Amino acid sequence: MIRQARPEDAAEVVPILKQILDDMEIPIFQVISEDKFVELVEKAFVLPDYRYSYQNILVEEVDGKIVSMMAGYPAEIEENIDAPLFKLIDEEGIDISQFDHMADTESWPGEWYIDSLAVHPLMHGKGYGKHMLEFLPDFVRAKGEKILSLNVDVNNESAQKLYDKMGYKKVGELYIGSHLYNHMQLDLDNIN
Repeated sequence: MIRQARPEDAAEVVPILKQILDDMEIPIFQVISEDKFVELVEKAFVLPDYRYSYQNILVEEVDGKIVSMMAGYPAEIEENIDAPLFKLIDEEGIDISQFDHMADTESWPGEWYIDSLAVHPLMHGKGYGKHMLEFLPDFVRAKGEKILSLNVDVNNESAQKLYDKMGYKKVGELYIGSHLYNHMQLDLDNIN
């Protein structure tokens, strides 16, 4: 069952999300420990307007366990989406100038952006990522959106193939941090 995340889901969602953060080689881990960063993301999870707030996350639950998660939001709110986390980092006395990569624009105007899609490591290959992708068009269309977008690392061929198969089209490239990504869109007016 796919559902809106709840505040109490943080302990299950953040470790699934962390797979993506690890792949992105985020420099913040050079300044603070991974455990501290996870603690801060878990705290921010319950704050409104944060990129990884429960309010921006859908989860798939099977037998009472979260097996996948998706964080997404309209492009229009991206500009300040990390402010709640930066506030927590600042309260810890950590210099936030270290995190310039988090200022990279990931979405384009007029899109509803899939920021993150991840599956629990023990559940890879069971179709949960595809299931979430199949669910999203109707979910996003119901919000009045017309374009669904995502970024995929140019070296992640298996994900690229899945997105191609699901109807996403490459419309450009962009850097997030030091990684090059294909920016892909799904036109919701042109699918059933």
